[in-house]
Amino acid sequence: MKLFSILTFWLALLWPMCSQASDVWLIDIKGGIGPAVSDFVSREINQAHEDQAALIVLKMDTPGGLDTSMREIIRAITTSPVPVATWVGPSGARAASAGTYILYASHIAAMAPGTNLGAATPVSLTGGSPGGKKDNPFDDSDDKEPAGKDDAAKESDEGTQSGQEVNAETAMEKKVINDAAAYITSLAKLHGRNEVWAEKAVREAASLDAEGALKENVIDFMATDLDDLVNQINGRTVLINGVKQTLSLENVAYVERQQDWRFKFLAVITNPNVAYILMLIGIYGLLLEFYNPGVGLPGVLGGICLILAMYSLQLLPVSYAGLGLIILGIILMVAEAFSPSFGILGLGGIVSFVIGSVMLMDTQEPGYQIAVPLIVGLTVTSALFTFVILTLLLKTRRKPVSTGVEMLLGDHGKVVSGFPGEGRVLVEGEIWQARCDTPLRVGQEIIVRQVDGLCLHVAAKEKE
Repeated sequence: MKLFSILTFWLALLWPMCSQASDVWLIDIKGGIGPAVSDFVSREINQAHEDQAALIVLKMDTPGGLDTSMREIIRAITTSPVPVATWVGPSGARAASAGTYILYASHIAAMAPGTNLGAATPVSLTGGSPGGKKDNPFDDSDDKEPAGKDDAAKESDEGTQSGQEVNAETAMEKKVINDAAAYITSLAKLHGRNEVWAEKAVREAASLDAEGALKENVIDFMATDLDDLVNQINGRTVLINGVKQTLSLENVAYVERQQDWRFKFLAVITNPNVAYILMLIGIYGLLLEFYNPGVGLPGVLGGICLILAMYSLQLLPVSYAGLGLIILGIILMVAEAFSPSFGILGLGGIVSFVIGSVMLMDTQEPGYQIAVPLIVGLTVTSALFTFVILTLLLKTRRKPVSTGVEMLLGDHGKVVSGFPGEGRVLVEGEIWQARCDTPLRVGQEIIVRQVDGLCLHVAAKEKE
């Protein structure tokens, strides 16, 4: 009996050490969701499956981000064989816009007290539109007739409106809204979450705090910290790739995943401002190499920067019309330096460059816009570059030749022998064959008027 008790004691003591640990991977999503974040999260989810992690926790605090990057993360979550829990925390964090979609797509959705989610309307539709159009395409409050308007005027307005074509911008806004609403609704159906509020978050930019989200069945539960999160997940049944699985998390070991060099590199070059600068350095570097071939450095540096810029721009929502206007602007400013047109080409180039820079990013997401001071600074620099530097280069090319026989034009010398007719002169310390139709005496000063091969045509130097 005593031996049995001893064995039981040691078995109880050693059992936790012998049992396999449950690895919980922690992936931090903080700030805007862009290409670098989506690439990092997708790679980590795949790696977690290879390393047989028990659970992936996305610790989220984001104001939103790009639609393409968000969908890449969601695709990785919905196809992951490892359960993914998204926790909006700690207190004070938020899962706005794209974060709401990711929260809905996760196998487990949780929030810390003092957090919020929602406002999932596509950002490009909330920034207003040109011409004073209303911000919300579904808000018809501006369409109401003003008080006191007579029936005849109303009938006239209705007749005018009936003859107009459908506003293309409004139609596009509706298509984007409907697509976003259908997408988030489909995500809500995956795990039985509130579909009605999900659509409301898109169409009305609705938001909820953690308590409201739990009450509306938007999230599964609230968790104050990671330990609380894991404790509540343990024993829950989730649907993973169409199969129900009960999660067992015993002897949990947290594995915090660090952002690697690839993430940091992508985060830098996919910054729109950095991509914009790289593109201009690349273009100007190649231009300098074409103007002065043989140097090498401008061409090599420009080529590298241009390739990096093209790589980063293909990851970003770029407007090709804006990119085309930037290139056209640079071409026009260069053309102004080559063929002066009293500023018409140069002014058109500056206008094209500025408009293209503003239009370059095809999104209204604040974190993915090119800074206005940067546009102004580079516009001024580009104008100076083309109007000053290129003009100086052309003037240098048009200067008289400073080497060879032609440089003797206008030089002074002395008669050695001969003349009129053919003779010899001393010019620049060398004796040259020369010709002059007027008599010249030996030692008389002369000036070179023309160079004909190796024969100089000279004339007597006029006395001052």
